[in-house]
Amino acid sequence: MEFRILNKDLLDVDILDTYESMIWTDRYSRFGDFEFYIPANRQTLELLKEDYYIWHRDSEHVMIIEDRMINTDVEEGNFITVTGRSLESILDRRIIWQQTILTGNLQNGIQKLLNENIISPTDPDRKIDNFIFEASTDPKVTSLTVNTQFTGDNLYDAIVSLCETNEIGFKVILSDDNKFVFKLYAGQDRSYDQIQNPYVVFSPGFDNLLNTNYVESKKNLKTVTLVAGEGEGLERRTTTVGGGTGLDRRELFTDARDIRSETSEGDLTEAEYLAQLEERGNEKLSEHQISQVFDGQTENLIMFKYGVDYFMGDIIQLENEYGLMSKSRVTELIRSHNSEGVNIYPTFVNMKTV
Repeated sequence: MEFRILNKDLLDVDILDTYESMIWTDRYSRFGDFEFYIPANRQTLELLKEDYYIWHRDSEHVMIIEDRMINTDVEEGNFITVTGRSLESILDRRIIWQQTILTGNLQNGIQKLLNENIISPTDPDRKIDNFIFEASTDPKVTSLTVNTQFTGDNLYDAIVSLCETNEIGFKVILSDDNKFVFKLYAGQDRSYDQIQNPYVVFSPGFDNLLNTNYVESKKNLKTVTLVAGEGEGLERRTTTVGGGTGLDRRELFTDARDIRSETSEGDLTEAEYLAQLEERGNEKLSEHQISQVFDGQTENLIMFKYGVDYFMGDIIQLENEYGLMSKSRVTELIRSHNSEGVNIYPTFVNMKTV
């Protein structure tokens, strides 16, 4: 595999095609990351500088070089390990500077967060000149709503929370004119539960699933949360989200003291305030679901090829040799290259049930 190295000005400076091993991971609603293990020399050190970028034609994502570690060994030789994260990690460099209330359309709310903290903030020092927002027209994105507020939260964490609660993804890609383009997106359903798209099925019966790992865990499950907002002691304003009885009831406390009824845009009504507490509760419960994760090595040239027949965020049908079937979303793709060759490992996460 060949990789292009871009400098801080996003200008192409060289090709990286010699390395001992490589791992490249793309993700649906979080930043990706990479690792290269390369023989060390002066030329390599000059080429792979911190804050330079790495691009590969088979991935939408561009990675940022963030860490370099050099190991010297008289017998084994000298090697450099280079790691970093994809462009989505840029959001991690900003906080939500002031109290911000989001109500109504979710996409508009996320655009507001980006405008106020990256694209056109009041403090010009916070602006990233080549960062832009591109609106989605997909109804699976445009139909979503939000009712919450943030103050001082990390911008990346806030957007991850909003996206994962609503099962949509986000990405920051590099355009041809060197813009960092933020997009919200939702994958296509290619499972047996629809008829609009061709099915994508991975199964040992089709000889396109070489090995699988299935992990199911209920220990993190919570079914109801007490959400506590502003106030002290018995005077704290609270609401309950979720439910359950007996052994099926698993409780969680959500501290939402940061949600205030007195805001820079005026005082919230009781209904508006409780709605924001409820949304915070739903966000926390979404983080405490039954975990069902399938991952495995696919045979990428038999029947279905990633990037042609299915893509990041798509919903596919998965079955292992024990007949366990799931309607699962592609949330991660790991490409690795070492002495044994090139491998592709997708991660499939079961869809939430409501």
